[in-house]
Amino acid sequence: MPGLQEYVEAVSFQYFIKTRTLVSIEEINKQLVFAAEDKEEETKVPSSDCHNTQSHIWSLKVTPVDYLLGVADLTGELMRMCINSVGNGDIDTPFELSQFLCQIYDGFSFIGNTGPYEVSKKLHTLKQSLAKVENACYTLKVRGSEIPKHMLADVFSTKTELIEQEDGLP
Repeated sequence: MPGLQEYVEAVSFQYFIKTRTLVSIEEINKQLVFAAEDKEEETKVPSSDCHNTQSHIWSLKVTPVDYLLGVADLTGELMRMCINSVGNGDIDTPFELSQFLCQIYDGFSFIGNTGPYEVSKKLHTLKQSLAKVENACYTLKVRGSEIPKHMLADVFSTKTELIEQEDGLP
């Protein structure tokens, strides 16, 4: 379900910002358990001040496929975080994100074409995000000392536009 995938993307992005790790599907599913209590006063027994409390528990389960597709969408947010970090003069975050995205890509590579069609389709977008982050890291490593920090964001936005044009993206 696309809504659950968007939820996984948002939760995992927030979790990554806080912990610099990937949230597990179990942790996400724990967050999707809701309890509500109905309190009805006992009117038949006047001598008692007790309340009859019934507990209702609702839960929503993220499937492994929705989790994977949400994590694949997360990679686009991480790519944008990388480019924004460079624009803010933070040159450490792109290298951290590059390693993290490589780990995600490796995980998706194990699934390969054996998973659902949507997973292999999103693998292409994941590759593009990883390539953009790696390109940013390469540029920082090779040309970072030549380019003033306030101009780095312009360099990356131009390179990103060129990559997207080559890939046929709008």
